[in-house]
Amino acid sequence: MTTVADVIAALESAYPPRLAADWDAVGLVCGDPADEVRSVLIAVDPVAATVDEAVESGAQLLVTHHPLLLRGVHGVGADTPKGALVHRLVRAGAALFTAHTNADSADPGVSDALAAALGLTVEGPLQPAPEPPLDKIVTFVPVGPAITAVHEALAAAGAGQIGDYSHCSFATAGTGQFKPLPGANPTIGEIGQLERVAETKLEMVLPRHRRDAVVAALRAAHPYEEPAFDLLELAPIPSSRGLGRIGALPEPEPLSVFTERVAAALPATAWGVRAAGDPDLLVQRVAVCGGAGDSALSAAVAAGVDVYVTADLRHHPAAEHVLAHPSGPALVDVAHWASEWPWCEQAADVVRAATGGSVDVRVSTLRTDPWTLGRTRPS
Repeated sequence: MTTVADVIAALESAYPPRLAADWDAVGLVCGDPADEVRSVLIAVDPVAATVDEAVESGAQLLVTHHPLLLRGVHGVGADTPKGALVHRLVRAGAALFTAHTNADSADPGVSDALAAALGLTVEGPLQPAPEPPLDKIVTFVPVGPAITAVHEALAAAGAGQIGDYSHCSFATAGTGQFKPLPGANPTIGEIGQLERVAETKLEMVLPRHRRDAVVAALRAAHPYEEPAFDLLELAPIPSSRGLGRIGALPEPEPLSVFTERVAAALPATAWGVRAAGDPDLLVQRVAVCGGAGDSALSAAVAAGVDVYVTADLRHHPAAEHVLAHPSGPALVDVAHWASEWPWCEQAADVVRAATGGSVDVRVSTLRTDPWTLGRTRPS
């Protein structure tokens, strides 16, 4: 039996919650993790139409990109629009799960799906996110059983975790030297006497947020009254995660043709696809950012791409960009919902792979873009 918790575990492995922005609200919104899942629906938006689709199709889990309850609430009464959706899901025995900015920054994530839809070969993130910051603790333990005790205590506190491995460390032999002064209570040696002790130098990495816990564990487990240790901040390590992606087309093509490519690759919306730039500009290197991406406009300029594809570009930043960069990169602006919809199939593949085909996984094709009409004045 596949449970809600099983599907969530697969999705959170692909889109780790720690990648979410601190203002975001991701994870299980409603539902029982222990409930069985036979059918999953994946959509961009948790709106009435997709909730109805999930309930009427018999799905036990609705997975969306956008949060339902992004801002704090004091209640989910059924007499409010969002509360009514929660009640409808709960009554139907359907859970709701959200992967938002964690899916934006994951590798692969939302922008990888957009890049793939446009036929790009991805080179890397547009705005790389460094790996979580690490420290290294180096301590010196007298040879004997204390080495194992200290090592186990540090590991239990969070040190020595590298990828899928725990208890990672490096040990070297050496000689420690100290002289206990009046007032000391030495484990080894006598007051006023210089001591030289065979010791093991033990080195382990740790997440920076576990620093206090690891130091406390060292002090508690080390046999010395005053254990010697070094605590070092390691340099940031670049990663393949982050917002947006940079990629390349197989062959250069004019901006006018590329704009048609974008329109053909994404679902139709009233917003459509619009471009700013010379229609004859040759395009090959492309930056993309699913969702609202004008905050990454300067990163696209710095990357030296030919065109930047994103959603929700504002008038003034776009106008200022065109004025400052007449030779490019050009801009292609698409509807927010359309830019993120390709991610749904990516998330569906994550669930299918984790459940081995035992769960029916579908992607909603309902257009939930809020803009429903678009008109252009006849020329």
